[in-house]
Amino acid sequence: MKIVELTSIPEMLAQIKVMQNLYPKLTLEKYELYLQAMVPHNYKQIAVFNEDICVGISGFWTAIKLWTGKYIEIDNFIVHPEHRSKGIAKLMTDYFDAKAKSEDCTAIVLDAFTGNFTAHRFYYNQGYEPRGFHFVKMINEDRLT
Repeated sequence: MKIVELTSIPEMLAQIKVMQNLYPKLTLEKYELYLQAMVPHNYKQIAVFNEDICVGISGFWTAIKLWTGKYIEIDNFIVHPEHRSKGIAKLMTDYFDAKAKSEDCTAIVLDAFTGNFTAHRFYYNQGYEPRGFHFVKMINEDRLT
């Protein structure tokens, strides 16, 4: 297994099938439109490959907030269902840990849906802990991916 950092839109678009495991309604057109808006704001992805097959993917942002200083935010952490329980997610969080340290970040943050107890257990086991609530006010749920 190897991890590749994806920084260009074509590299990211090529892995849409893995992203669709989390967002089945995500079209190539919508994905490209979103990436065109996100990449200029420091959005990147990591992809885990088993030979030439992408088996895991996660977006991330590096930014600065007043309460943390420089941090990494993990976004859309996905392991292909056929490749779960093989250490891929741990490989990905280890990558983010090393990247955060090498870039002198003070924290790594992420969101996990409230009902995703499998993810909660995994993140707890990796040293993550809830520090607050991420409040959301939905304006138009029909437009969600």
